[in-house]
Amino acid sequence: MAMMFFKNIAAELDAIKARDPAARSRLMVALTYPCFHAILLHRLARPVYLAGFPTLARIISQFSRFITGIEIHPGAQIGKRFFIDHGMGVVIGETAIVGDDVTLYHDVTLGGISPSVNSAAQVNRKRHPTLEDGVIIGAGAQVLGDIVVGKGARVGGNAVVIKSVPANSVAVGVPARIIMPKECGSEFAAYGLPTQDLPDPVARAIEGLLDQISRLQARITVLESEVDTTARAKAEDGLVPETKEHDRSGEVRRFGRN
Repeated sequence: MAMMFFKNIAAELDAIKARDPAARSRLMVALTYPCFHAILLHRLARPVYLAGFPTLARIISQFSRFITGIEIHPGAQIGKRFFIDHGMGVVIGETAIVGDDVTLYHDVTLGGISPSVNSAAQVNRKRHPTLEDGVIIGAGAQVLGDIVVGKGARVGGNAVVIKSVPANSVAVGVPARIIMPKECGSEFAAYGLPTQDLPDPVARAIEGLLDQISRLQARITVLESEVDTTARAKAEDGLVPETKEHDRSGEVRRFGRN
């Protein structure tokens, strides 16, 4: 049991060191990284909470908050190799579920959206988000409600996520919208944003409209040409007299009239 405990601690230290270039050694991480201290204290508080001592568990979590600036409710489920970069201001709610290899940056909230009335009816209900394995949440992002951020997804800084995010996607904005579905999964994205250029969804929509207008204009030109050809053919066959009209540009156009 003790061997497994120390093995898990070593894995936590290595995970932090691997994701933060400022971490020079395990010793530095163990002594100076508040996220490591917060995770250790949460690992202590959660068994106490599950054993039926919620007040004592909250005392441990509040002590952790006091010394680290990170608030993790003892009821939250936290996976392996969890990393909170910088850490200050992070809040993780009671029913939040965090998978393995998840990275959060400072000022992230994994919160609920339940109304602040009739709280008794909300006990033992899932109110907070689920982050699946490998998720990265950028600084200042708010992930709210009983939603799922899929495996390998990234959420950009200051985004407000109120709907589930598909796996291997990038979500940004207020409210958050998907801008790169199924394209970012394998790389580590600092602050939740991939290194490649990100498409602007508004510009993409405008480009689509302009492309559609171009196709419509081309179709109108073809139809006008067909009408002119048909009118000339009828006029040459003597079926209808040929007349002339001026279009808006002043150009003379010929039409056949019955």
